[in-house]
Amino acid sequence: MSASTIITTAPLGALIRYTDRSPKPPARFTKKLAAWERANGVGRLVKKEPPRSYSTWTAPASFTLHEGNFSSDGVILVTIMRSHSADSSLIFEVAEVPKPGQVRVLLDFGGNSELLYLAASAEAAELWIAKEGYRNARLEIVGDDGGESGAGEAGIAA
Repeated sequence: MSASTIITTAPLGALIRYTDRSPKPPARFTKKLAAWERANGVGRLVKKEPPRSYSTWTAPASFTLHEGNFSSDGVILVTIMRSHSADSSLIFEVAEVPKPGQVRVLLDFGGNSELLYLAASAEAAELWIAKEGYRNARLEIVGDDGGESGAGEAGIAA
């Protein structure tokens, strides 16, 4: 599916796989392999942004995938995020959607929501917020369709 389909249909917290459909080069070709890995991967959908107009150009709609963290002794040193625009030539697919009952920890800013954490339960989400110290985070319980459940939304001020 296209990037614009991901923007319109995939829920926050979904695992998104992307590819350019090229074959993986052998490990001995390190530069080719690194280029291939930049165009083929998987990440968790953490943010969707609508098109933005500037004085000289308009940025297309986009989404951001969280691809992983590098940590040492339990401290995250680097977070790998990759953004893709709606006009990306890559092929995308939803590999997994959040399960009903899971809880999204979201932070709202600039009119958009960003997924901070996907917890197994409301208790786990509240513990994560208390540990990480996010102030204006809110919880959203995943419904049966992978989207939000209106009855499960709760505001949290940690």
